[in-house]
Amino acid sequence: MIDSRAAQLRDRLRGQLVAATATPIGPDGLDAGVLAGYLGGLVADGAGGLAVLAHTGRGPFQPDPVRDEVIRIALGTGVPVIVGVTDVLQAERAAELGADGLLVFPPAPDEAVAFHETLWQAAGVPLLAFDLYLRPYPLPVLRDLVRLPGVAGLKVALLRDDAACKDAIASTAAADRLAITGEDLMFVPSVTWGAQAALVGIAAAAVPATARALRAALAGEIGDTTAFDRYAETIFGDPVDGYVQRMLWVAAAEGRIPPEYAVDPHGPELPAGERERVLEVVRAL
Repeated sequence: MIDSRAAQLRDRLRGQLVAATATPIGPDGLDAGVLAGYLGGLVADGAGGLAVLAHTGRGPFQPDPVRDEVIRIALGTGVPVIVGVTDVLQAERAAELGADGLLVFPPAPDEAVAFHETLWQAAGVPLLAFDLYLRPYPLPVLRDLVRLPGVAGLKVALLRDDAACKDAIASTAAADRLAITGEDLMFVPSVTWGAQAALVGIAAAAVPATARALRAALAGEIGDTTAFDRYAETIFGDPVDGYVQRMLWVAAAEGRIPPEYAVDPHGPELPAGERERVLEVVRAL
């Protein structure tokens, strides 16, 4: 049985594009004005929710004062705010600040059910489980996770494993939870397989294109996705973890953040000419 709080979040997020936001940090640290402008712009352009301090926002690397400021500013946008968490203390703090939900970084599979139960008991904030390609859940574990009372839905992000993605979506729907695509590289197909919302890093900028793709896929009016697919493939090309830097470049090119804030200190080195290659693909959108 789903808890009423989790059911409420499930229903609020259904049909929505939740932007997995970057955390733009400048030479002098976090600037509240820059962050507020960035997050507000994502919402104005079509994001119906914000996922802050998740992988795209380099949540595990951010110190507590930065985490607090990011959450506070995101909550000021008026849309549901999902906070990425790795432990109980982060979950409790996000709850204190008023987060609408928690995106749970995946623990070891044999610890997953107990860990989610602990977070739910400690924070009382609805949870989104996270089936991530770096540490995917075995299907029996996933089925147990999505039946926990505090779990509102599952974000599935398995990169290119379409069979596992279909199984995850079907299991989530069978438990009456929200199947959320995190499949930047299988975005439109994952919606046709049954995902009812999206939480993706490709919406950390260029939001209108992703919002259009989600609306069309939900309506069954897919059309030509060539340009959008090329965009996703470019952002999530090798090395995959370079996607955060690529999205910061896009955000700066769109005027969402100053150029000096478009730096990811935690990602891999990218090849010469990568920025222009990315921006060329974005212009085609």
